Amino acid sequence: MRWAPTLCAALALSGASWSQQAGLLNSKEVLTTAARAVDLMESTAAAVPGLVRAAAPVEENARQALANLRTLSPQHGALTYTLLTNLRAYLSLADALPKPQPFPEEARKQFGELRDQIDRLEAHFRALLDQKEVALRNPDRDNLRRYAEANQKLPAPQAGRPRVVFLGDSITDGWRLNEYFAERDFVNRGIGGQITGEMLGRMKADVIDLKPAAVLVLAGTNDIARGVPPRAIQNNLTMIADLAQAHGIKPLFASVLPVSDYHQDKNPAWEQSKRRPPETIRALNAWLQGFCRQRNYTYVDYFPALVDKAGFLQAEAADDGLHPNAAGYRLMAPIALAAIEQALGPPPKGKGRR
Repeated sequence: MRWAPTLCAALALSGASWSQQAGLLNSKEVLTTAARAVDLMESTAAAVPGLVRAAAPVEENARQALANLRTLSPQHGALTYTLLTNLRAYLSLADALPKPQPFPEEARKQFGELRDQIDRLEAHFRALLDQKEVALRNPDRDNLRRYAEANQKLPAPQAGRPRVVFLGDSITDGWRLNEYFAERDFVNRGIGGQITGEMLGRMKADVIDLKPAAVLVLAGTNDIARGVPPRAIQNNLTMIADLAQAHGIKPLFASVLPVSDYHQDKNPAWEQSKRRPPETIRALNAWLQGFCRQRNYTYVDYFPALVDKAGFLQAEAADDGLHPNAAGYRLMAPIALAAIEQALGPPPKGKGRR
């Protein structure tokens, strides 16, 4: 079904969630539904002579699709389609083979449940496509509306109280700066899920127009997860730096945080290292450090304080292996403050010293 452009724009601008009403599942629900459907393939096959052998290839394909959803992303459209294709193929095989009579009532119920689970996954898949279509047609790709009102209300910086904008993704978005940096003019402009290209698109509205003395950029983890080429990440960060410098703003670049898989037993989607390989994170951080050294920027190195001996994000510093919790932010705060004071100098006495 095609939507009129005006309807897509209206949903995007209003924040309406049509897809959720139409059957969009969250990540945990996707994995639970998919796993149940795959298990039902195995249990129902035993009730139909010849089905176990005939359905073996599609059952294996479905199990592999489920494993990939767990590893890559439960909201991955292509993998969801692959899973559905094999589930539907299994039902076609089951319908084509003669059933024993009388057919076991328990098997009949399980086949009914399997069809329900497949219908639920198909509704989710259609909603996922609709959601992606809305995103593609969204006139505000970089989500400038998120901070538009806050930016208008933000007063001009005060003399002797330098403003610093924290630009980033969900890791910045979730950081309550006022709780960690009392009486400092530190402005949070993080948006969950964003990549460096979207942050570049927000530079004027969310950074330059706010007249900060510095911008602290923490970005790249989502680029890695989405497979953005390293060169593209480097180009985006370079342009962010160039824009900042051109407007008299000192750019500071933070290391990408380590990740871990320590909490995947609570949620399979929290197996972070497959989407964000530690070696890729280290390679981007090496580039960032060299870039800052070359241009004489301050490098904000959170990584050593957060990584454990195994090379992963400390288990107690994050609840999902990616986003710092309060303990994680407590480790980051003094590093950020030291870097800012290195770049701008300490504030006058009584102006936010902690």
